[in-house]
Amino acid sequence: MAYPQLTDKPGALATAAAIRAGDVSVAEAVDAAITRLEHFDAETNALAVPDFERAMETARAMDEAGPQGDQPLFGVPMTVKESFDVAGLQSCWGHERLSDFIAPRDAELVRRLKQAGAVILGKTNVPLDLSDWQSFNPVYGRTNNPHDTGRSPGGSSGGSAAAVASGMVPCDFGTDIGGSVRVPAHFCGVWGHKTTWGLVSKRGHDHPQMARRNGFVAAHDGALSIAGPLARNAEDLAVLTQIAAQYPLTRRGKTLADCRVLAITEYPGSPVDASVTEPTEAALETLCEAGITIDRTSTLVPDLEQQQGDYMRMLNIAMARGAPGPSGKRASASDWFDLLDAQAAKEAEWERFFEEYDFVLAPPAPVLAVPHSEGRIFDGTIRINGQDMPGASGLAWSGLATFPNLPSTVLPIGAGNYEGAHLPCGLQVIGPRMSDLDCIDAAGEIGRILHG
Repeated sequence: MAYPQLTDKPGALATAAAIRAGDVSVAEAVDAAITRLEHFDAETNALAVPDFERAMETARAMDEAGPQGDQPLFGVPMTVKESFDVAGLQSCWGHERLSDFIAPRDAELVRRLKQAGAVILGKTNVPLDLSDWQSFNPVYGRTNNPHDTGRSPGGSSGGSAAAVASGMVPCDFGTDIGGSVRVPAHFCGVWGHKTTWGLVSKRGHDHPQMARRNGFVAAHDGALSIAGPLARNAEDLAVLTQIAAQYPLTRRGKTLADCRVLAITEYPGSPVDASVTEPTEAALETLCEAGITIDRTSTLVPDLEQQQGDYMRMLNIAMARGAPGPSGKRASASDWFDLLDAQAAKEAEWERFFEEYDFVLAPPAPVLAVPHSEGRIFDGTIRINGQDMPGASGLAWSGLATFPNLPSTVLPIGAGNYEGAHLPCGLQVIGPRMSDLDCIDAAGEIGRILHG
């Protein structure tokens, strides 16, 4: 089953292998990526904060010194989301009033990537405060989907996905609280992984206003939000996840044919457009023909309507840092503890579910890449099967894995026709907590079955 691919450029591990084999130097690999960014980004505008001069200096020094120990990403040019601190670079989360903030040190994730041999070329674009399925703001402008420049690449890691999809860089690292890694991967036809909550440190991923207030001391790791990679294949996702992980990850090693899988394709209050349903059903049919057993219903699935309500309440409080909501009401400490209890209850219910099942397959979003909008998608509507639906209703498919803190890998499965455009479509593979590598491996096996 074909899906739209914009590039045949090598991925992260292939690039590192070519450098180690002497086929290309680090400086040549970095220079080639910079050239691609300068050429392709004119239409895409994925790169928010370039750091080309330092990247070339680093590349030349690496060529001179050679690999230092175990560096799986030795010489790999990549970008990271604007919201991660990179020492000496601007970090403003799209706010003009904060555009003079320069990060004094690298985020923990950036430090780990550099230690693994990656060369950071700069930082990719985001929506204001990382709070939309688009990626535009008054400081860096609007990022366009490389498949159709009149459409969103997703958000809030939209610049990340656009840079990877167009071949400018082989990989990037984003964050996800409302689908911010998974939806851009889905919209742009690349691979993305939402890690288990707490697996990857977000130290150095602090709102610049908070960083100033706290004297550059790292803030707490916020509820629901995770850091996760975007790439063009499963193998790169796995290595990036292992590099970033604070805790050791293991694999069960089960093949998909030995797994029990449930497909969830309907969610209360969040219908799915035919442009997503058709490639999803085609993919499920192909998997069944390949011998994969996929159930379509299960009494073990937690109450999804209840989960969505609790997720939206927790999401809104977390994003606003407890500030009053649209109604003017401020959440109390009791409200927050009630939500933590509800979240723990759902975690336990999903744990029981995963005693019987290995994975859940589900759409990452109810639509494909949406046309650009001046306002936030979540404040407006999205077109589903010819009808306008509340934009925020689409967050249900993100919350499916986010609220219970589960890992989820998105892979491209095909394409659909949405609002007059032929666009890529993804599928998320959700597993139990800390099964990140299993989710990625299962997604890789699904990709091989679908695409050969």
